Amino acid sequence: MNTEITGVAAMYVLLLLCAIPLGRYIGKVLDEQSTWADRLFGPLDRALYRLAGIDVRQEMSWKMHLYALLLINGLWFLLCMFVLTNMDWLPLNPDGNASMSGDLAFNTAVSFVTNTNLQHYSGESGLSYLGQLTLMLWQFISAGTGMAIAGVVFRAMLPRRSLGNFFVHLVRVCTRILLPIAFLGALLLLFSGVPMTFEGKDNITSLQGDAVQVSRGPAAGFVAIKQLGTNGGGFFGVNSAHPLENPDYLSNMLESIFILLIPIAMVFAMGHILRRRKLAWMIFGVMTLGFMLLLLPTINMEMQGNPAISQLGVAQAMGNMEGKEMRFGPAASAYWAINTTCTSNGSVNAMHDSLLPLSGMNALIGMMMNSFFGGVGVGFLNFYIFIILAVFISGLMVGRTPEFLGKKVEAREMKIAMIVALLHPFLILVGLAISSHLYASDPETHAGWLSNPGYHGFSQMLYEFTSASANNGSGFEGLGDNTPFWNIACGIIMLLARYLPIIGPVAIAGSLAAKKHIPESAGTLQTDTATFGTMIFAVILIVAALSFFPALALGPIAEHFLIF
Repeated sequence: MNTEITGVAAMYVLLLLCAIPLGRYIGKVLDEQSTWADRLFGPLDRALYRLAGIDVRQEMSWKMHLYALLLINGLWFLLCMFVLTNMDWLPLNPDGNASMSGDLAFNTAVSFVTNTNLQHYSGESGLSYLGQLTLMLWQFISAGTGMAIAGVVFRAMLPRRSLGNFFVHLVRVCTRILLPIAFLGALLLLFSGVPMTFEGKDNITSLQGDAVQVSRGPAAGFVAIKQLGTNGGGFFGVNSAHPLENPDYLSNMLESIFILLIPIAMVFAMGHILRRRKLAWMIFGVMTLGFMLLLLPTINMEMQGNPAISQLGVAQAMGNMEGKEMRFGPAASAYWAINTTCTSNGSVNAMHDSLLPLSGMNALIGMMMNSFFGGVGVGFLNFYIFIILAVFISGLMVGRTPEFLGKKVEAREMKIAMIVALLHPFLILVGLAISSHLYASDPETHAGWLSNPGYHGFSQMLYEFTSASANNGSGFEGLGDNTPFWNIACGIIMLLARYLPIIGPVAIAGSLAAKKHIPESAGTLQTDTATFGTMIFAVILIVAALSFFPALALGPIAEHFLIF
């Protein structure tokens, strides 16, 4: 077990060693400073601008940035729907997989365009290679969209600074950040044994002599951007628990590092752009504190094993191994579970439905908070809302007009911040109430929904809506979710939970950018201190965590006490 802890610690140390310098590089790209990549990718950028008719000199207001984002996302959604509903006759389908139904295609298209990657299908049997490649493209674009719009908010926080051009931000992020890192990651995964081929299923003979057909495909490229872009959609049905998607412990370390690499780097990118490194370290400290408070207990519980099995006198020397891969063990699986839910990644290397109740609760809390690193770009936007709330409350407590980076935070900004902060619990709890009512009113009709009715079944439904609202995409896969209700309900929640939390922070940043800059004075609230970081953490707990306590009490907490 000491070896397992060492492996987890090594992953986290390597992550920080890579994320901090990457943050400086991302800051330069978003700030349109010169980098080593200009000579390599400049011609590609210019070709894309000419092809799309983009005037790179056009300065956009915050409203124009949002309009551009929503327009191109809408066009990508329509193209994705066309591919998914016509895969049976389109090329690159060597295994003859069928097209998707309308409701499943709607859910899948929304899921990947919004960077959620919730999958109500099994990858190798539910999609053709063209379908997989189409979704892989959206994994680049949706991640690039989040990073580009975060760059707009970073620039808006500077005094008297233009917001730039959204299309330029998007292209530069994709070509200079996501593409080279994903290419390198795909090569490393390829050398680890992840397949990268357009041939169909392979025929093999198992150790016991059975003839077996094994699915394969262009998985290495898909998995790299799946992890780096906090997308999380698996090429194979069981995601990174599949031996061809995650062959060994080294590939598991690489994929684990990829989950948090860019979300952490974005915090330091903000510090570079604003020239406020102390502020970046404060934000990183708050996020890390929340992350560790979820991670450490989860690792400990999973390594201790299931108390119900211990009561039967069965030894669990390896810990709670239900739903986990022998090649990873409980510690690395628990680390991945908290990584993937504190970000909006959603990939899995073990089945979350088999986590101990309180471990599953910690995974849920990571998504409910949705601000401890979060997804690429958008994770910071969620945290930005809590900064605005903390600034306003702190200002009132000391009897001063609330200010953040030299701009007054007034009623308009607070109204937007509160709407965004309350939207997340509203979407989750309303969806949960509707699904609970439908199941309770007609359990025979909806019997296929829950593999384990009762407290755990309640957690399965809670997890699904939480994952959809947090743009996460993981699931308690005991839920039978490929039905019209779950496909359409989760699709609507994914749309609302993706774009409204983007519109809100950008509107606040645009409003603050238009205000007169106020120089700092002796009475200015310092927002880069540990005291203010504590205030942000308290606001997150009060606004986010307490909203969900009743639902958690009816699900994982009640199930935990049932064990004893």
